[in-house]
Amino acid sequence: MARDLTVLLEDRPGTLADMSEALGDAGINIEGICGVPQQGKGVIHILVEDAAGARQALEVKGMNVSAEREVLIMEVEDRPGALGKIARSLANAGVNIEFIYAATNTRLVVAVDDLEKARGAF
Repeated sequence: MARDLTVLLEDRPGTLADMSEALGDAGINIEGICGVPQQGKGVIHILVEDAAGARQALEVKGMNVSAEREVLIMEVEDRPGALGKIARSLANAGVNIEFIYAATNTRLVVAVDDLEKARGAF
């Protein structure tokens, strides 16, 4: 099962390349990614199938994996309104979206405050 890892990188040129190369060299595929600068760091979310292998490959290179979590991975249609429908279903179930990003093969990665409640919304 794919999981989301949060990786904290220095906010400078080359750190994303270093992270990506470390994962590639370990044979780990990045299925989804999102990154934003925050307080002098690059906060990167990656979706990987082999979370333990990814964590090991990154930590060996001195990179900080600050969190790992189970997320919803949803197939979505590439059409207007698709995200609105998903977000409304979660809102109606009383579920808060903590972060969201796109992944390969028209999938959406959604981290929520209540995973079981979110699963029940669909």
